[in-house]
Amino acid sequence: MRIHVVDAFTDRPFAGNPAGVCLLDPEDWPEDAWMQQVAAEMNYSETAFARPLPVGDNADWEIRWFTPLVETNLCGHATLAMAHTLGRERGIVCALRFRSRFSGILTAHAHEGGRITLDFPAAPGTESPLPEGLSEALGVKPEAAFRTGVLGDLLTVLPDEATVRKVIPDLDVMADITRREGLRGIIITAPAAGPGLEYDFVSRFFSPAEGILEDPVTGSAHTALAPYWSARIGRDELTGLQVSARTGLVRTAVRGDRVHLTGRAVTVLDGTLHV
Repeated sequence: MRIHVVDAFTDRPFAGNPAGVCLLDPEDWPEDAWMQQVAAEMNYSETAFARPLPVGDNADWEIRWFTPLVETNLCGHATLAMAHTLGRERGIVCALRFRSRFSGILTAHAHEGGRITLDFPAAPGTESPLPEGLSEALGVKPEAAFRTGVLGDLLTVLPDEATVRKVIPDLDVMADITRREGLRGIIITAPAAGPGLEYDFVSRFFSPAEGILEDPVTGSAHTALAPYWSARIGRDELTGLQVSARTGLVRTAVRGDRVHLTGRAVTVLDGTLHV
């Protein structure tokens, strides 16, 4: 079968977040263990698998996502990569409906110029005490922390952009904290360094217990970041910059209990999987 590597939330190769993409036949899912092995072999933060659904179903494709260690409930950048690949390989440029096991129906809309908008459920945060040891693991005490419900992350607010960029976390301790607290990962965020920039806020994302030391660009985390920053800044439409080494821009729009995430993607590798 064909396998693709797509850099998501970027318009140039070797930036944004790379995802593996596998388009399956319209049959039953392969064994979970096989998909997990493929994801481990690819060794990207996520590999997406999708199979077509019968005409008349409430969705066009069913989608699942695997990190090198576990199956996850939601992944933005790999869904963007999947929509990009379906447009490139199958000529599908209209709205695509993906059925997911844990996050309902997710829609991807293609636009002229290569932009793709994902329609995801919002994950507004609930203020929470800081987990024990987190400040020490980050090397800075967050100003506030928020649980993100079913998304499973902890959103932590730092004083400024420079602090977010400088954090060198103790990933072993953070893995212990996320396991103990039942978290998928930890988001750190702050406002943009000043007005007039192409982005409104910055973030980074760590999920070492799931095999993702630092994710380059985390679409799903922006379903929590967008409601937080839109309420704080007072605008429904914002742009987030994830300040990992690869970086990536995510344009967000809060629409009631949904969040629209818009970005671009670039295919960097096509291959054949011989297993």
